[in-house]
Amino acid sequence: MAQSDPNKIIRRLPIVVGALGECLFFLNRVFTPELLSSQSRSDALGVIVCAVLILVGLLWRQLQPTAPEAVELEGESGFELDPDLPESVKTELAWASHILLTNTVTRSLAIYYQGKTILRRGVLGPEREVKPGAIAERVLTQQKPVYLVALKLYPGKVEFNYLPDNTQGVICQPIGSEGVLVLGANAPRSYTRQDEAWVDAIANKLDYTLSQASSTLEISG
Repeated sequence: MAQSDPNKIIRRLPIVVGALGECLFFLNRVFTPELLSSQSRSDALGVIVCAVLILVGLLWRQLQPTAPEAVELEGESGFELDPDLPESVKTELAWASHILLTNTVTRSLAIYYQGKTILRRGVLGPEREVKPGAIAERVLTQQKPVYLVALKLYPGKVEFNYLPDNTQGVICQPIGSEGVLVLGANAPRSYTRQDEAWVDAIANKLDYTLSQASSTLEISG
């Protein structure tokens, strides 16, 4: 379902008021039997003000584009967690995924670590397992996140088949050198700089937790 723009009325208000003012000035001029010089000057000033209002409205529409439309992601909501993980790690992953789903535009997420999928949560995609493609491999190699602002525009979107088919935007965030956090949004261009910083901070926290567990052979052992 598309998300309506809450500022739609405000964006259109100057144009509507300006156009209405122009019509009223025109009707006033038509039905005035005798036009005084003072009235002529006031009419000219009023027309200019109405034209400025219309121009302001048009500029608002250019400088403040409407918010990207959100969709209802296709799939069932769920929470899949690797049962072999230690309880401390399960708790950490549950907390981190809950924070991302409730405090960002994320609607679906998956975590791939040390060669296996350890978590999927939110609206789940058709495939259960994360199989890193070219984008995820680049994130692991370069240790830099990738933000696909409009997933449908990228040929590499096929590798994200573990997310809902109509996912609109994706962040692929490294978790150290052995894992990837993949977030799916229901609207394109919807993650802000603050969201990206928040995702980076949580990924760093997960890297510490998972690497500590791995060093004691609780994950890979």
